[in-house]
Amino acid sequence: MIKKYKSLAIIPTIAIFAMASIVSCSTDSTDDSVIIDEGSDDDEIVTELHAAYAEFNTDATTIYLDGSNVVIETTGLPNHETVYWGEGNDLYLEEDNVATTPSIMSSNNNATTITVDATPNLTGSTVSTDFNTIGIAVSGASIFNDQEGGGALDQAAASLDWTGAHIGPGVYHYHLEPKAFTNDDENLVGVLLDGVFLYGRKCNSTGDYPTDLDASGGHTTTTQFTGEDAEYHYHIINELYSTTGSYIAFAGPYQGY
Repeated sequence: MIKKYKSLAIIPTIAIFAMASIVSCSTDSTDDSVIIDEGSDDDEIVTELHAAYAEFNTDATTIYLDGSNVVIETTGLPNHETVYWGEGNDLYLEEDNVATTPSIMSSNNNATTITVDATPNLTGSTVSTDFNTIGIAVSGASIFNDQEGGGALDQAAASLDWTGAHIGPGVYHYHLEPKAFTNDDENLVGVLLDGVFLYGRKCNSTGDYPTDLDASGGHTTTTQFTGEDAEYHYHIINELYSTTGSYIAFAGPYQGY
């Protein structure tokens, strides 16, 4: 059951993940993919990772349970082609129309670790973001919000590669729909700081674009990882960003759960 959400004042992150700001939310119910030892209502211990975590790039990420939390350690190095790998790398892709910033290998350390709720709850708490990672994508790279350098993403749009990402500050990260692994589909995109998963523009429960997203860009339905159990999750919003031909992940300020 979805509970009341609060908007959260976002401190613009230097880069927003695939296209807009990310929202946070979650579900009170436990699905079949999360096993819980119910010793008492106040002492729930998650003993298995959510099935969706199996989709993450194991060459870049190490994901494990730590009590009631999930720790995600990542090298931040994506497993797909981009101009940002730099010439000479096997995954380098020439993109003459991209106003490149430093390459992945010559930039600052891309490694990032985040800790999220293993079983997110909708208590009305809020999460604020800074100029930094607000989620980890299945590729292993970071997700940022829809701001760039404290201003509109437009200021840096020319530096975005074919999959809506670039470098600055330091780490490679997505602002727009990451077409390298989700392109007008229902694929898993990643997980946000609140422990809620982000999916592509379509919903697995209907095979179409959701029309019931809340202020946080999410809703509660079944997904490809939950069987018959409904679960709160986010979607990339089916709204074009400027004239780039790409889609905003979350528009406006980060929403809290």
